[in-house]
Amino acid sequence: MHEIRDPEVRILAAISAQLEGDYKAVEDTWKGSPFAWIMKHPSRRKGAIAERLVAGWLASRGFNVTRSGGAESDRCVEGHLTEIKFSTLWKSGSYKFQQFRE
Repeated sequence: MHEIRDPEVRILAAISAQLEGDYKAVEDTWKGSPFAWIMKHPSRRKGAIAERLVAGWLASRGFNVTRSGGAESDRCVEGHLTEIKFSTLWKSGSYKFQQFRE
């Protein structure tokens, strides 16, 4: 690795090195999990993956699942419009859903 000469970039590099451990620990939490690949995607894509994951699971259990066709819901399950939300385990050991609205 080459030497960083710019003092401002050196500061940013040092802060980056400090932060890296926080994010690496999150990645390591999922190591070996069949869901680890999901964690590498941005939030919006995680939500889309979750919709397909849940729809697939419901279909495998015999439920009739189709796309809703509108923005008000994600899927139609047995004739019921359904919104699918996704959360992963947070550092605190709990799940949080931040997108609920009236």
